[in-house]
Amino acid sequence: MFTATVIVSALLAAMLLGSAFAKFTKQEKVMESMAAVGVPADRVWMLATVETVGAIGLVAGLFWAPLGIAAAVGVVLYFVGAVIAHIRKKDPQIQPAAVLGLIAVVVLVFRIVSA
Repeated sequence: MFTATVIVSALLAAMLLGSAFAKFTKQEKVMESMAAVGVPADRVWMLATVETVGAIGLVAGLFWAPLGIAAAVGVVLYFVGAVIAHIRKKDPQIQPAAVLGLIAVVVLVFRIVSA
């Protein structure tokens, strides 16, 4: 089970870092999505920082289970917030946040089971 935890955690960490990079570099598509859900352009870096910290926590948490569990909980909550933001604004681009949120739930369950 730990091998599956490593694989899914690494995959999610890579996706988080990719998303954070897109936000830090203010890629047009990402900035449009952020504007659509009401995130001010000057605060997008904060979301990117949270994603980066979450990715680091997931990887470091492979060596210390409590940190991995805490990081996974944080990432799940981050994406719950993202999904809520998309629903509030009736934004049709909810799929990326929902999928990443589901992957985060899988990581959390695997991390708890393999602790």
